[in-house]
Amino acid sequence: MTSKQHRPYQYRFIREKDIPDLPDPIHLWVLDGAVPVRGLSALTLISSFDPWASKICSCPRKYSLSPYTGCSHSCLYCYITSYIPDPFNARPKKNLIRRLARELSRIDRSIPVMMASSSDPYTPPEERLQLTRSTIKLLLAHSARFLVVTKSDLITRDVDLLRRASAAASITVTTLDCDLASKLEPSAPEPARRLRAIRQLSDAGIPCSARIDPIIPGLNSEREQLQLLTRELSEAGVRQITASTYKARPDSYRRLVRAFPSNERLLRRLYWESGEGLAGSRYLNSSLRLQLIMTVKEAAEAYRVRFASCREGFTSYSTSASCDSSHLIPAPLGASGTVSGETPSQSTMIRL
Repeated sequence: MTSKQHRPYQYRFIREKDIPDLPDPIHLWVLDGAVPVRGLSALTLISSFDPWASKICSCPRKYSLSPYTGCSHSCLYCYITSYIPDPFNARPKKNLIRRLARELSRIDRSIPVMMASSSDPYTPPEERLQLTRSTIKLLLAHSARFLVVTKSDLITRDVDLLRRASAAASITVTTLDCDLASKLEPSAPEPARRLRAIRQLSDAGIPCSARIDPIIPGLNSEREQLQLLTRELSEAGVRQITASTYKARPDSYRRLVRAFPSNERLLRRLYWESGEGLAGSRYLNSSLRLQLIMTVKEAAEAYRVRFASCREGFTSYSTSASCDSSHLIPAPLGASGTVSGETPSQSTMIRL
């Protein structure tokens, strides 16, 4: 094994008997032999969402929670490769359930939790490990309000929990072209499966939005493509569409031009020659960004769907109460923060 190769992560199945705030032993997976990342050990599991202190981020106040470190969807455009080691090898957060049970008792439950920003909560290992499902049970037990952001139809597995929670879902669909999606997002479910997931969630009464994110010039930016995608999303049942253009960083840019060499000249010109630097990334110039964003906005309005853009600086064009769709999260079942008629301990017992 060369120095560039990593040892595959090994998992062991254990029973955790003394987790605070949980009435019964539960099963969970823990990472065996993980090496802590220098400088990250002091961070809490639930943190305040702050996307690089960007001046053009219009997100409302919220918490960020990721059951996993890294994401195995391996999307070419993903930004986590600029700051997470071994980014496309998703692995569980150490002592996730124990830490989460402790931290949920301390958060301000009027502030929603977003799951997740740096790792898809339904990254491929979740099908076997079910850590996100365990996390949802805890969020439900603590009457936390939360938004699930994913590009996986595995979320439908947890409809039974989500429909009882103060929860909304946001599904990312970047294109309807299966061949393009398989290159851009090689380990993510195909677009048709995501559309079916939106329909199933919506039919179950779970508020759903969609993200067309990122829009990449020359790949998924054609007007007809965006209009058709917007129509399909609206017909699937989304209440809001949020659009965002690709923000180039050197690592993700290299992956894109390797996969799409015929687009290299265009992308170099638009991002590195005529683009602009913002929040550590290369942006398209504002006029081109606005043109792409307005294409989606006009289509959304035509299909009677609310619209917002993300990290673009175009908040005046939004027709939605929040850019991230967190306003779609239903109110808690009980005004006291627990399920009506139950004490916190009873609520925990019932919900788990």
